[in-house]
Amino acid sequence: MELSSILMIIGIIVIIASFFIKDHSTQIEGDVEELSLNFYQETHQLKRRLKVIEEELLLEPKLIGKPKKTASPVIAPTKGIRIHQIIVSQVQTLHKQGYTIPEISKRSSLSIEQVQEVLQSGGSRV
Repeated sequence: MELSSILMIIGIIVIIASFFIKDHSTQIEGDVEELSLNFYQETHQLKRRLKVIEEELLLEPKLIGKPKKTASPVIAPTKGIRIHQIIVSQVQTLHKQGYTIPEISKRSSLSIEQVQEVLQSGGSRV
């Protein structure tokens, strides 16, 4: 026999054998495709959940309504400067504790005149 006929017989045998041997790359391709589909589905579910949460957060202020207006600032009568009710309460508390007006001025970041005006007005709204 010639060398070419031997090679031809070996080639035919290899081709026939390839039909019977399982292809592992096909199985790996299937596994990768299944994983990618699972990943896509999970991502889609997470996006839906996130969208629902965002909608709930956007709707929540409408359900609660407008925030109630707390104490409005006090306006010093002579200068028209607004002093918040918290600072007014702080000035009154410090005065009740026996602090002097200059000490209260330093602690509350108000001028001496503003402290005097707050104490004279008694914290009422002007």
